[in-house]
Amino acid sequence: MKLYENGVYLVNGTELIEDSADAVAKIESKTGSSITKEQAAENTIAYGILQAHNVSGNMQKLQVKFDKLASHDITFVGIIQTARASGLEKFPIPYVLTNCHNSLCAVGGTINEDDHMFGLTCAKKYGGVYVPPHQAVIHQFAREVMAGGGTMILGSDSHTRYGALGTMAVGEGGPELVKQLLNKTYDIDMPEIIGVYLTGTPVKGVGPQDIALAIIGEVFDRGYVKNKVMEFVGPGIANLSVDFRIGIDVMTTETTCLSSIWRTDDKVKEFYEIHGRPADYKELKPGAVAYYDGMIEVDLGKIKPMIAMPFHPSNTYTIEELSANLMDILDDCEKRAKVSFDNAIELDLKSKVRDGKLYVEQGIIAGCAGGGFENICDAADILKGTSIGPDEFSLSVYPASTPIYMELVKNGAVATLMETGAIVKTAFCGPCFGAGDTPANNAFSIRHATRNFPNREGSKIQKGQVVSVALMDARSIAATAANKGYLTAATDIDVNFTKPKYFFDGRIYENRVFDSKGIADPSVEIQLGPNIKDWPQMSALPENMVLKVVAEIHDPVTTTDELIPSGETSSFRSNPLGLAEFALSRKDPLYVGRAKEIQKAQKAVEQGDCPLEAVEELRPVMEAIHAAFPEKQLEKGEAGKIGFGSTIFAVKPGDGSAREQAASCQKVLGGWANIANEYATKRYRSNLINWGMLPFIIPEGKLPFQNLDYLFIPDIRKAVTDKQSEVTAYVVEGTELKEFRLGLGAMTEDEREIILKGCLINYNKEGK
Repeated sequence: MKLYENGVYLVNGTELIEDSADAVAKIESKTGSSITKEQAAENTIAYGILQAHNVSGNMQKLQVKFDKLASHDITFVGIIQTARASGLEKFPIPYVLTNCHNSLCAVGGTINEDDHMFGLTCAKKYGGVYVPPHQAVIHQFAREVMAGGGTMILGSDSHTRYGALGTMAVGEGGPELVKQLLNKTYDIDMPEIIGVYLTGTPVKGVGPQDIALAIIGEVFDRGYVKNKVMEFVGPGIANLSVDFRIGIDVMTTETTCLSSIWRTDDKVKEFYEIHGRPADYKELKPGAVAYYDGMIEVDLGKIKPMIAMPFHPSNTYTIEELSANLMDILDDCEKRAKVSFDNAIELDLKSKVRDGKLYVEQGIIAGCAGGGFENICDAADILKGTSIGPDEFSLSVYPASTPIYMELVKNGAVATLMETGAIVKTAFCGPCFGAGDTPANNAFSIRHATRNFPNREGSKIQKGQVVSVALMDARSIAATAANKGYLTAATDIDVNFTKPKYFFDGRIYENRVFDSKGIADPSVEIQLGPNIKDWPQMSALPENMVLKVVAEIHDPVTTTDELIPSGETSSFRSNPLGLAEFALSRKDPLYVGRAKEIQKAQKAVEQGDCPLEAVEELRPVMEAIHAAFPEKQLEKGEAGKIGFGSTIFAVKPGDGSAREQAASCQKVLGGWANIANEYATKRYRSNLINWGMLPFIIPEGKLPFQNLDYLFIPDIRKAVTDKQSEVTAYVVEGTELKEFRLGLGAMTEDEREIILKGCLINYNKEGK
C-alpha cells in the first residue's frame, strides 16, 4: 500500500502521475490535449455529484440538498421532535425510519417499542417510510431500497456509506437531518477528494474487512482522509463482487473521511437488476484526466487476513504478525488499556494464550459490515461439517436483512451454520454497540462489525467489568470457529467457496414495511410514550461567560461512546434529561453531578434570582472577575449579560458515532463549550455547534487550566458576532485572573447564528 505525498492525476482510469512541475506536460504528451489542475479536479466522480446537489452557485462553499434521509430508532425520535419544535409539517423528501438499534423491547420496559410506535405514526403523519424491528439494519435497507447512481443520502448514523452503489452518502448528527426536513441545506467547504486506486485480486480467504482494516491502519493516525471524500478507482474494482465492495466501503467511516464513492460497472448494474430497480443504476467513472488531492494505492493481492486489536479499528496487524509476536502485541494492548481506562481496571489478555495460540471466547458476524449475503455464505462454506465445540467459544450470525436471511435459509447456509452450534439471529445492530451478545468479564470477542472502541461491547469499567473486542473478517472468524476458538486465518483453511447466486425477494418489505409513498396524513395522532420528552428550553449565548471545567480527558482520542455510552442507555435516547444522566458515566462518573451543580447558577439567572446564592463557591470567583472588570457590572448576574455553565477538555473528542447525544447531553446539563486540541470528526464539531456549544480549540501542550477551574470569557457574544477566530479567556486563580487564548475555528454564517441563538431549535423557531 502506498500513500502519495502530493496530489495525483489519474489518466484514462489506469495510470497515475504524481503532481509535479512537469506533470501537466506529461499528461499532454500522453493524451494529446492540455488540461489544468483545476479542470482535472472537476473530473472526479465526487465533484460531479456534489455539483449536481449544490444550490449555492459556488463550488467552494457548498450548500447541499440531499435526495433522501435515513435514521434508526436511536436517533429518529430526537430528530423528529426537534423538527416538530421548529415547525415541521411534512417530510419534504423520502425519509426512512428503521428500527434496528433499540430492537430488544424487554430492555427498559415499554420505552423501546414506544419509540417504534412514535416512528410509525410520524411516518404516517409526515409522509415517511417505517421499517419494523428485525426486518433490516438501516444500511442494508438503504442499499436494497434507497441507493441510486449519482444520488446523495444523509443518514443520522456514522456508517451511512453507499458509495459502492454509486451513491454519495454522509453520516451526520441529527440536527443536520433536521435542516433538510426544514428545507435548509448542508453547508460545507468543498472537501478534498482522495483517490483509492485498487489493483490486483484478493487472495482466496481474504475478505472485505481485511482490505478495509489494512487501509484504516495506514491512514487513520495520519489523518490522511479526515473530512475528505474517498473515491475508489482502478482496475482492481472489476475483480471484486458488489458485496465485497460494500464491505470495504462501509468501513471507510473508520478512516474519519466525510464520504465515499466508487466507479460503477456492470456488476453494480446487476445488483440493481437483482433488487428490481434497474433504472437506479448509473455508470459513474472519472473523466479522462482526473486530479485527486491525494492517492492511496492498494494492491489487493498483497493484503493478508487482518485483525484490529483492542481498542480501535486502526490498531491493526496481520493475523500472521500477531501470531508471530503474540505476547508482545498483547502486552502493548494491555498498556494501551491502562491509558484508556485511567488505570481503573487491569486488562488481562496474555492469559488468553494457550499452547502458544490465542484463544477467544466469542465470534460475531453482524450488522452493516458483516451481515452481508456473501460474507455469511463464505463463513458457512468454511464451517461446513465442523463443530464450534462445547467450550467457552460461541458464534452468533446476524444477517443484515430479512431478505438476506430468507435466501440463506433457501440455499441451506443457515442449516449449515446451525449444525455447527452457531446461532443465526435476526437483523439487529446491537452487537456493534453493546446491546447484544455481551461476553463474560475479561473475555475476548472477534467480530465482523464496525467498531471495537472501549465499552462498545458492553463493558462497565466503573463496575469492574471489562471485555475486549477485535475486528476481523467473517471468513477468519469462521476459520477460528472451525478451530474451536483458536485464532486462525481463513487463508490457512482448505475450502471450496460455492458462491451461490443471490435472489432478492421484495415481497417481504411489501408485506411488512409501511411506505406512505410521500403522502402525508395530517389527521394522524402521534403516539407519545411516557419516556418521549420534549427538549428543555435553551438560552441564547450571553454577552459574557463563566465556565467551570468539570471533566479533563487526556486520552489521545475520545470516542462518542465515552461521551455518552451506547448499549442499554440507548433506551433513554428519547428522553433528553434521562439520557443525560449517563453522560461520561464510563469515563468520569463525577461529570454529571459537577455539571448540574454549576447549572444551578444559570437557572437562577434565567429565573431572575441570584446565581451566587444558588452556587456558593461562585462568590470568590465573581469577586475576582468584578475586580478585574468593574465596568462590566456582572455582580448582579443579569440574564443575557452573563451566563454560567460547564465545559470539558479532551485532546481529540468525537471519534466514532454520529449520535448527536454526545453533544446534546452536555448541553441539557448546562454545557456551553468543549475545549480540544482538535476535533476527531466534522460531525461531532457540527453537533456541538447545532446544540449551541462553542467548539473551542487550544494548542497542544501544558494546559493553562485544570479540572474544576473556573474560566471567564468576556465579550464572547461579540466575538462570535464579529467573526473573531480567537478569543481572550481567563483562568480564575484566587483573586487573580490569568489570561490565555482560545481558538474558535471557521464557522459559516448560519453556524454563528445558531451559536448566538443558543441552539438549532431556537434558530429555526426565530428564523435567521
